[in-house]
Amino acid sequence: MSRPLSFGGTVVTSVAFAALTLALGCAQPEAEGPMVSRFQADLDPGLPLPEYPRPQMVRGRWLNLNGSWGYALAARDAARPDEFGGEILVPFPVESTLSGVGTVPGAEQRLWYRRTFEVPPEWASDRVLLHFGAVDWQATVYVNGEKAGEHKGGYTPFSFDVTDLLGGRSTHELVVSVWDPTDTWTQARGKQVSDPGGIWYTSVTGIWQTVWLEPVPAQSIESISVVPDREAGAVRIQVNPRGECESCTVRLGAYREGSLVGEAEGGVGTSVVLAVEDPQLWSPHEPNLYDLDVLLARGDEDVDRVGSYFAIRDIALGKDSRGFTRLMLNGEPTFMFGPLDQGWWPDGLYTAPTDEALRYDIEVTKALGFNTARKHVKVEPARWYYHCDRLGLIVWQDMPNGNLRRGNSGSLLVRPEHEADADRPAESAIQFEAELAELIDSFSFFQSIVMWVPFNEGWGQYDVARIDNMIRERDPTRLVNATSGWTDRGVGDVFDAHLYPGPGMERVPSERATLLGEFGGLGWPVDGHLWWTDRRNWGYRTYFSREELNARYSEVVGNLVGPRALGLAAAIYTQTTDVEGEVNGLMTYDRELVKFDEDRLNALHDRIYASEGVAGVLLPTSEHLPQEWEHRLSAPEIDWTDSDSADGWLVGAAPFQSGSNPNLPTGTVWENGPIWIRAAFDLETIPDNLWIEAYHAVDSGAVYLNGQEILDFEGLRLGGQRHYRHMDMSAHVGLLRQGRNILAVTGEYAEAQRGLDFGIYTVD
Repeated sequence: MSRPLSFGGTVVTSVAFAALTLALGCAQPEAEGPMVSRFQADLDPGLPLPEYPRPQMVRGRWLNLNGSWGYALAARDAARPDEFGGEILVPFPVESTLSGVGTVPGAEQRLWYRRTFEVPPEWASDRVLLHFGAVDWQATVYVNGEKAGEHKGGYTPFSFDVTDLLGGRSTHELVVSVWDPTDTWTQARGKQVSDPGGIWYTSVTGIWQTVWLEPVPAQSIESISVVPDREAGAVRIQVNPRGECESCTVRLGAYREGSLVGEAEGGVGTSVVLAVEDPQLWSPHEPNLYDLDVLLARGDEDVDRVGSYFAIRDIALGKDSRGFTRLMLNGEPTFMFGPLDQGWWPDGLYTAPTDEALRYDIEVTKALGFNTARKHVKVEPARWYYHCDRLGLIVWQDMPNGNLRRGNSGSLLVRPEHEADADRPAESAIQFEAELAELIDSFSFFQSIVMWVPFNEGWGQYDVARIDNMIRERDPTRLVNATSGWTDRGVGDVFDAHLYPGPGMERVPSERATLLGEFGGLGWPVDGHLWWTDRRNWGYRTYFSREELNARYSEVVGNLVGPRALGLAAAIYTQTTDVEGEVNGLMTYDRELVKFDEDRLNALHDRIYASEGVAGVLLPTSEHLPQEWEHRLSAPEIDWTDSDSADGWLVGAAPFQSGSNPNLPTGTVWENGPIWIRAAFDLETIPDNLWIEAYHAVDSGAVYLNGQEILDFEGLRLGGQRHYRHMDMSAHVGLLRQGRNILAVTGEYAEAQRGLDFGIYTVD
């Protein structure tokens, strides 16, 4: 059922919402978050998520095992329970309302599942594979009382060949036991905690993606890898077999809109080049996909066949016409701009109620004028990435991380990138790297993914250079963002800063691109659409009406034009939706309301994409070279903001800073009390726009242009930053004059770390 996007102040829906109950054959418990998503009414509890779960390798025969299972909770070390007295709706986590349970297991408990199934008679000559999309965290699987296998890791698919466990029975028993330490150990868990609040959310335990059976021949296609070659107009495809098939060959056919456009043949387990006629590249504007037919053959005999698809595109670093290092999609500089996408649902937690719900978030992201999403410390089902491939959304993929912090975090005098890495135990490191390898192997098929992000803000960060190399060896076709936010170690393709509300950027060595991996976070708690009703809902900045939020968004996000012109290669806005207590989403958590005006955002975003570069620097900052300013530490004469009087003024090099400030180059030490600074610059012609680049780690103060105040630090609440900010001051361009101009600044900051530095520039 198709639903319209709801961009206006009035919510438009086509189906009335279910309240808090769902017909599962068991009572629906009360949950602390009484919210349901707009898609819950479309869920079929008889067969939730009925879609084929692996779009990259499709066979016609399969059996979906989603639906009502028995469940039981027992002590972690206890034997299998005799009774499975409860009912749970798979594949929704046991903590979710959609599961029909709504219980949070402890780390000392084990969750048990049970159901029966029948194998279709026509599968009798085939091997039978049992697939799990994802189970959080340690899963042990039994078929007819025999152990089929075990898997550790909450985010990646796994399978077992259960043929030899089926015997001659007509009905078979499937039992799964799950143990999840949540935040009591260091396994990858993203933002799950046992006591949610702030940026940390409800835990997720158990089966949370589709469970299914599939028949395959004894010799069959186990997996396929696809590596595009844009310059050749081709893809390199490797088909990996299951079972011995030395005499087998692989035959490939590429189709565009139903017409055959390329064929190739080669050996099993080798790279086969498949070229296409008139190759059409994949991009967010034109997400061209090719259908792919993969046949495993032995002479004239067809052994196995799967359907798939591919795209042709490449991603790299490169220089634009002005010499800035950019992210190059298909050889063209591409400013990647989109939301931080956490992928949480009020009723299903990690699991979207329907496939349409998965697709909806992507559709809204595209409709609002974004071309990218950063999938943040979560991994989605394969169908989410398929929809990104099909709809044209670039993806940065995070590796979820665990319960480890940096070595000396929290010191006001230690910049995070100078802090020690986490002390990760050997067992934890082995598990992390195994899950990271599975993530890359399982999802490198999807060409919407252009970047891997192993560490976020230092969480569990260790051996960065080695992990960076590990990722490159496993997947040399994508970029690596080794440390997103604060804890750069000088490796990786990019330097990624986080700044709230921002925007801002770091000037980095020319061989790396500079990114803004998180900024914004502007919140609006919309009555009737809140997860918490009795505790604080928050954003990094909070507003209380649509107009106020949209106006502030236009100001903050509009300020990306300047950094983009100065070389910023990408920006990620926080975030796609509200999540539990966070209200800084583009949409409410229930997806009932899009908070922003579609046309207004698209016009603003088009301006950002179109920003070509810096037209001129009127007054340089001191980021790379100290600059000469006048300054004084006692109150000057009243007309100091537009005066050439030198009485009592000293000449010193900006930046002006506390002696212990590690964020700035060496300039003039400013140790106590308020400061007054000013610098002059000359103009022959008056520009039509004006931008300020500013470092202002102060609590109060103001900026003046030719005697007129243009910024008030206290009113903007912009103190204590770690990066240079960029602000559009074009509303004050009328204050400029031919000849001599004066920029004057005063500031005061009582804490140990302070700094002031300013520059002025214009953009094309």
